[in-house]
Formats: sequence, structure tokens, C-alpha cells
Amino acid sequence: MANPSRLRAAALTTSAALLAALLTGCGDGAGNGDLTTQRLDWKDCPAPSAAQGGGGTPSPLPDGTQWQCATMRAPLDWSRPKGDTIGIALIRARASGDPSRRIGSLIFNFGGPGGSGVTTLPAFGQDYATLNTRYDLVSFDPRGVGRSMPVECQSDAQLDQYFQQDATPDDSAEQAQLVDRTKEFNGDCAKHSEKILPHVRTTDAARDMDLMRQVLGDGKLHYFGISYGTELGGVYAHLFPRRVGRMTLDAVVDPTEDPEQSALGQAQGFQLALDNFARDCTSKIEDCPVGDTPQDVKNRIATLLRDLDRKPIPGAFPRQLTETAATNGIAQALYSKDFWEYLTEGLQQAYEGDGKILMLLSDSMNGRSENGEYSNITPANIAINCSDEKPRYTADEIRRKLPQFRAVSPLFGDFLAWSMLSCAGWAVPGSAVHPDVSAPGAAPILVVGNTGDPATPYEGAKKMVDALGKGVGVELTYKGQGHGAYDSKNKCVQSAVNGYLLDGKVPKAGTVCS
Repeated sequence: MANPSRLRAAALTTSAALLAALLTGCGDGAGNGDLTTQRLDWKDCPAPSAAQGGGGTPSPLPDGTQWQCATMRAPLDWSRPKGDTIGIALIRARASGDPSRRIGSLIFNFGGPGGSGVTTLPAFGQDYATLNTRYDLVSFDPRGVGRSMPVECQSDAQLDQYFQQDATPDDSAEQAQLVDRTKEFNGDCAKHSEKILPHVRTTDAARDMDLMRQVLGDGKLHYFGISYGTELGGVYAHLFPRRVGRMTLDAVVDPTEDPEQSALGQAQGFQLALDNFARDCTSKIEDCPVGDTPQDVKNRIATLLRDLDRKPIPGAFPRQLTETAATNGIAQALYSKDFWEYLTEGLQQAYEGDGKILMLLSDSMNGRSENGEYSNITPANIAINCSDEKPRYTADEIRRKLPQFRAVSPLFGDFLAWSMLSCAGWAVPGSAVHPDVSAPGAAPILVVGNTGDPATPYEGAKKMVDALGKGVGVELTYKGQGHGAYDSKNKCVQSAVNGYLLDGKVPKAGTVCS
């Protein structure tokens, strides 16, 4: 079961593993002294831990540059900076160009929240080769994620059961069961991760980034945030406006929305992406194998989901493809136009009684590897969101909101409405209704919105620009499909972003790329 923020970046943090499938450094210490003067012990990177998603050691960049890893000590509780510390896992690739032209470090956060930057940056590192000529490329596992004192909740076997539950209940008995299982999961998080849960808010991660900036030796924070990473960047800019260097926010979270508005916006965004997929498939010269018209494609998907609700089909043995898993898998494939061919094939096979591809897509969203191990992206995602977001929704409240959600998305409405239940019984109170990203006095921040983004709808970019404040946010529009713009390989977008990050050239506000 996903929650709204869960959907908004998972595809980016797991897509490399998905494509292959389809064809804890922590401790305590007191009296830590001045952490800004610590020296990082950079070494060859180990293979990712299970919490990071597993797999092999990161391959060098195409030019031969090796990845290096280190652990930075940070206060467990930023209100007690001299108290216990935790380890924040870092990764970097040193700047490849002329040392005299090196700008500093460019820190990435790829979203989630809950995605491991230590595993994601190497997977996409070659996409940032131009930026690597003048920056050290740096990313990290935010607190509660991967190797940075990961939030732990349930075993792999329990998570298999958790993701098999019916996330769109049809009657009071199913609703009660969903509430009970949600509270059971959240109780297990509190039981196994009691020490870290109160300290995984986005404000905590932003303070970690400012410590990181100092430890890396940079006077300003140069930053590239994607999806939830845009929210983290906005919060950093609010807390430390005078320390903002060159910052780009891509696939922008709307900072003015509460969880309900965010879920509703996502329902609309994924419906738009589905409409675009159906239109693309049926407009091709050859026959679309999953429908004759766009509406036929959507009608057949709706029928499939209703049938799966009554009777699941074989998925990835021994698990079955349920309505929830199929919806999750469809959403995963809508993150990128590159995945549409997998969605077409997965639907075609599901209509014939084989749910394996849709199950693998869902597994990718949930952080499940082929060997049955889960990364901690879901526990971390829920922990961060529930710590950040003050509203708590009951089953009765959600049920009353269903007509509104169904009106914007017949397919995803129920799924995203019920996802608002994810913080029921959470042990830590949420901090705010929505994040504060106002950053008067900050350097210009380039905000990139994609008109076809399903997970962070395009309208959020303008909302972020307005919330950052006059003279800070600069909006760039990409008329495209998928989650994010820079990694679409669009030359106009990349030229604008590279021009700002490398040469400080701020694009004209309102620039449009297509």
C-alpha cells in the first residue's frame, strides 16, 4: 500500500533495478565536539546493504571516475547538538575536469522520501557527466534511510503480506481490516525504530545538509533536488536562505498542499498520465494490443482491476497479482514514457491470466528485489511523511471524500484516497500541515515543472516559485511526459539547467522547453 508521497518519487529511485528485472552504518556517541570540523574517511564503496536495495558495488563512471563512500557524523537530535550522533552515509564522484575550474560539491536528493541517494546517484551518474566536469557529484542516505540508521518495521515475509492487503476496501469489514493492519505496521515501526522515529523530519535532513556543506568545505550549498528532493531543498532554503548557492528543483512538490490536497492532485496527475498512455498506444499505426480507443484501454483496465479484486491471478510465484498490486504496478509504469512498453506488455499478459510483469512493476515501487528482500524505502517514507504531516485521517473521513477522488480519477481515486490512512496510530506527531519554504534573501532557485508529470503535477512548480518568494524562484516549463524533466534528455532543459549550475546563467523566468 502506498501513500501519496510514496508514489511521488519511487520510480526514479528504483528504475535502474526495474529495467534489469524486466528484460547500516549507525552508532551513538556523546560529547561529539564540533562536528563541522570532522574529516571524512573516503574509501571504495561497499556493496549496497539490504536496506539500500542490495546489488553490487557501483560501477565507475564512463570516464573511469570511481565512486567513493564515507560516513558523516550528525546529531541524532538537532535540539541537542552535543548529544548522541548518528552516521549519515555519503557517496561522491570527484570532479573530472580542470581542478582550477572546480566549483565545489553538487548535492543530490532523488526523492521518495526514503530513497537511498548512495545507490541512486551511481545508477544515474552518467546523466550528470557535464555537471561532473566542475562539481564533485555527492549524494547521501537521509537519516532513517539505507545506511543512515534505517527505520525498520517488519520482516520481508511480513512486508509481502502487507503489500498483498486490499488497499481499496469495499465495505466496513474490509475497512476495519485495513485500519487494523495499518496500525499493526505502524506499531511495529515504533517497536523496532523507537530511537530514530522522532528525528526523521525534513527539517532534520535539511540541517544535516548544512552540516554536510560545511564538512565538504563549501561556503554555499549547491543542490539538485528531484521530486521530494524539491521539498527538502525548499525547506533548506527557508532555514538557511543566505547559504543557498546554485539550486535546481525538478519534478516539484507543491509546498502549499496538505496531504489530502496532495493525494487529490496525484490522483489527477496519474489519471492524466494514463490518458496520455492510452492515447499514445491507440494513435500508433499498428493496432494497440490493449484497446481500440483511449476509452476502451481505460475501460479494460478498470474491468481487470474489478476482476482482480474478486479473484487475483498468478503474479511472481508464489504471490498473486491483486487489485492493489496491479494498481501500484500501473502507477509505477506511468512515471516514465520509457516504461509504457512494459505497461502495454504487462496489461496484455494480465488479460491472459499472467500477472508477472505488473507484479514486478509493483515490486519496484515497493523496493522489493528479486531475491525477496525489501529495501527500507517504505518504512522510511511513511516515517518521514508522518513526522512531517500534522493531519491524521480516519476511515470515516476518507470514505466521505471518495466521491471527490473518484471524480478526478476513476482508476486511481480510491487508491490514493485510502493511502491517506497510512499515518493512523503513528507514534510521533506530525510537525505541520505543509512545509514552509519561504526564503527571502536566497540566491535564485531554478524550478523546473513538467506538464505531463503524474506524481508531482505541473501546477506545483508555480506554487513553489510563489512560496519561495519574490526574486527567488525562477520557473522553467518542460512540455513532456514522465516524472521530472532533466533526465528526459531534453536538450533545452539540460542546457538551461547546466547553464545555471555551471555558469550561473539564470534562465528567463517563464522559459518553455518542448
